[in-house]
Amino acid sequence: MNELRTILVVEDDSDISEAVTAILGDYGYSVHAAANGQEALDRLRTFNPLPRLILLDLMMPVMDGWQFRAAQAADPALAAIPVVLVSADVGVAQAAEQLAVAAWLRKPVDIRALIAVLDRQLL
Repeated sequence: MNELRTILVVEDDSDISEAVTAILGDYGYSVHAAANGQEALDRLRTFNPLPRLILLDLMMPVMDGWQFRAAQAADPALAAIPVVLVSADVGVAQAAEQLAVAAWLRKPVDIRALIAVLDRQLL
């Protein structure tokens, strides 16, 4: 496993999560998944080492992307992990600015654009 290319995908749609996990795996990324923000926080607190990047959906049950990002930013052990926001929300650009994320992409995601963003963030 390449720790420098480890990503946590936080996505409630299992079809999207599975597809992204498989595709990123084909590109050499080590991918873990969580179905909502709370599950992501729970998993992050057990990772050693931490993932290098979080791919975050905005709209999810239990704990959405907004709540997750607030909790992540408030946790000194997790705050430095860059987040790439991925959402179908028409206001994704504004949300990305408010959430102070490293980058954002609109769903449906173009795989080449996703890989380009991930490669830039993980250099």
